[in-house]
Amino acid sequence: MPPNSPYTEILLNYLSSSFGMDAVDDANQLQETPKNEVMSFFESTPLLEDAAEIEKSLKEFVDRNTSSSGNLNGKTNRVVCITSGGTTVPLEKQCVRYIDNFSSGHRGATSTEYIPNTIYFLKAGYSVVFLYRRGSCQPFCSTLPDDPLLECFSVADDSSIEVDLLSNSRFSNLMSIFLLHYFLVDALHAETVKRAITESLTAVAEGILLKLPFTTIFEYLQILQLISVSLRDFGPSAIFFLAAAVSDFYVPWKNMALHKIQSASGPLDIRLAQVPKMLSVLRNEWAPMAFHISFKLETDTDILLAKANMALEKYKMHMVIANELSTRKEEVIVVTEQEKVTVRRDSTRAGAEVESPLVELVVDRHSTYIKKFDA
Repeated sequence: MPPNSPYTEILLNYLSSSFGMDAVDDANQLQETPKNEVMSFFESTPLLEDAAEIEKSLKEFVDRNTSSSGNLNGKTNRVVCITSGGTTVPLEKQCVRYIDNFSSGHRGATSTEYIPNTIYFLKAGYSVVFLYRRGSCQPFCSTLPDDPLLECFSVADDSSIEVDLLSNSRFSNLMSIFLLHYFLVDALHAETVKRAITESLTAVAEGILLKLPFTTIFEYLQILQLISVSLRDFGPSAIFFLAAAVSDFYVPWKNMALHKIQSASGPLDIRLAQVPKMLSVLRNEWAPMAFHISFKLETDTDILLAKANMALEKYKMHMVIANELSTRKEEVIVVTEQEKVTVRRDSTRAGAEVESPLVELVVDRHSTYIKKFDA
């Protein structure tokens, strides 16, 4: 959508008259992000301390999932980068206070899993790079209670009691001693815990699941860039499933206080800069042939589809998943150039999640996308 196109003017006038200036402001933010803004952001960002280790892990992941490893009869595996959880915005360099959002990472974590009678990415045969917020929901844990340590375990009266839950040799003696020498697994959750641990570690050991954590907006965008460049050679076989709740505003590092901001100084006034929109860079430069999916969350259903359509057109996403806050766990709307599909949770099946039919639809549309390159 060119900045000065008639469509842009009509759309902005429509948003202004129908939904107010907030919608217009968001639409204006969809104007092309100058490259110098992106470059300036990265140049002023504190460097990743573990960048070399992340690059090494990504190289190993790529090597195991390409033709050199003999997977799929010499063909490249399908891969998906799933981003999950919310980014924080530090207010101090030695961070005590930060701005956060409510994202739990449930959607990204659930979409990764391998669960019987469901279609999630691992179950569908994809290898997954899971870029997640530290402390957020994790794959294979959706069937566990909210507080699994307290609800699944009970303290043993006799510390010498053993439970043959982790008898598989791939688990270390240290983990077995820690979990089993001091705790007993509640009988109601024993099989669930065993399956979660076994499937998670198996996926990691087989090289089909790589988990990379972030906390801040600075870490997230730097790691996303590393992932994108690493997966570029997968071409159309790669998906970017961008479910993370990414901060729109931040405090530039150069403007940030070094130490904890003191409350004795009185009211706190902070000017936040806008985070450069990276979707265009990801789509056009970092991984231009991949299948790109972004998410749009709103609290006002009247502007949800309008904003999803704007994001779809501006950033050339292949798919935008539109969520309304109060119904996001029950249904989402998948927006593409060709269609708008409402995806709903199967309410007739206990424990069913909306992510299963959503991922099933994504896999189908991705298959169609790949066929265009095979023709």
